[in-house]
Amino acid sequence: MQKIILAYSGGLDTSVILRWLLENRDCEVIAVAVDVGLGEEDLAGLAEKALKTGAAECFVIDVREEFVRDYLYPLIKAGAVYEGQYFLGTAIARPLIARKLVEVAQNTQANAIAHGATGKGNDQVRFELGIKALAPDLEIIAPWREWDIQSRKDALDYAKKHGISVSATLEKPYSIDRNFWHISYEGGILEDPINAPPLSIFQGTKSPFEAPDEPEEITIDWEQGIPIALNGREMDPVELLEALNEIGGKHGIGRVDLVENRLVGIKSRGIYETPGGALLFFAHRELEHLCLDRETLHYKEQISLKYAELTYNGLWFTPLRKALDAFIDHTQKPVCGQVKMQLYKGNIITLSRESSYSLYHTELATFDEDGLFNQGDATGFINLFGLPLKVQGWLDKEKNKRKEEVIWESYGEEGLKTLQAKK
Repeated sequence: MQKIILAYSGGLDTSVILRWLLENRDCEVIAVAVDVGLGEEDLAGLAEKALKTGAAECFVIDVREEFVRDYLYPLIKAGAVYEGQYFLGTAIARPLIARKLVEVAQNTQANAIAHGATGKGNDQVRFELGIKALAPDLEIIAPWREWDIQSRKDALDYAKKHGISVSATLEKPYSIDRNFWHISYEGGILEDPINAPPLSIFQGTKSPFEAPDEPEEITIDWEQGIPIALNGREMDPVELLEALNEIGGKHGIGRVDLVENRLVGIKSRGIYETPGGALLFFAHRELEHLCLDRETLHYKEQISLKYAELTYNGLWFTPLRKALDAFIDHTQKPVCGQVKMQLYKGNIITLSRESSYSLYHTELATFDEDGLFNQGDATGFINLFGLPLKVQGWLDKEKNKRKEEVIWESYGEEGLKTLQAKK
C-alpha cells in the first residue's frame, strides 16, 4: 500500500483530492496542514474534517515564527516585489510548506507527496521544485493533471456526491489563499479584468472609504534590515506582523489588483491584501534610501527584481538565491534606525526617518551657505562628465558640414537651400 502525504488546507480542492486518492490508488493518505498563519477559522476543525474525509492521520504544523523569520524577513531585506505590486504572499509560503511536507514524508516513511495546485498555475512549480530539491526520490502526485474533474463545478459536484463539506459555492467560487503575510483571491468574476472586485470579498482590510477619518501615526524600529519594534515596544516576529496587519487593515493599506504574468506563460488576475507587509516594505525602503550609498542602492534594486522573480518562479532552494542572500545581508548592516509614518485611508505618508548610519549630511544638502561644498568644483566635474557628449557634438557638426559640402558640389545653391529648409 502506498503512503501519500497530502498538502491539506481543508478547502474544496484538497478535500476532494483526499477522497479521490483513496478511491483511485491503493493508498493511505496522511493530511498535512502547514500553519503559515492560516487564521483560527481556517484551522477550526481542520484535523477532524481530514479524518472524516478519510485521512489516516492529520498533522497541523505551526510554522508562523519560522515563516516570518526565515522567509518573510529575507524577502523584506531583498525588497522583492513581483512586477511592481505583488508582495509574493503565496509564492513565499510554498517553499516552507514543501519543506514541512518532505519532513513529514521522511518521518512517516511515505513514498509520495500530493498537492492541489492546478496545471495552469504557479504553485505546482513551486511545490514540486521544492520537493525535488529536498527529496528528489519522492513521487509527486498532482491530481489536477490526471483526473476527469475539469472545473470548480465538477469539484463541487464531486464533493456533494461524497458528502464532503466545503465552503466554496458556485456563487462564490473564489480560490482564496490566506497566510500571515497576505490573502489572495482568484477565480469567478475576477477572471475577467473588466470586472471590479466585489467589496464583499475582502477579509483583511477595510475599504479606504470606510477607514477612520482620523490619521494614525506609527513608528517602526529596524536593526540590520529587520523590524524589531513598533511604537517603541520591542516585539517578536509574529506579534509584530500581527499588530501591523491589524493597523494596516484598519486603514485600508495593502490592497492590490494585479494582472500578472504567470510562469506557465499566461496572464492571470489576482486580488491581494498585504496590510502589514505593505507597511514594512514602505518603511524599509525609506530607511535604505537614508543609509545606503548610491551605487549599492542602485545595484540592489536590480537584485530585488531578480530575487522577486526567483521567489515567484519557485526557485527558492537554489544556489543563486542563497548567494543573493549573502550579498543582501551585507547591504543590510547599516539599515538600522527608525521610520515614522502616517496612515490615512489607504495611504502611507512618511513623517520622518532617522539612523545613526545615515549618509544624509544636512550641511551638504542645504541651499544655504555652507563651508563643505565648493560650488566651483562643479565646473570641472560637468566638463569631464559631459566630455563624451561634447565630442559627439563635434563629430555631428563635422558630419553636417561635410554633408552640406557634398550637396553644394552636387546640386548647387538650390540643393543647399532645400536641405536647410528641411532642417
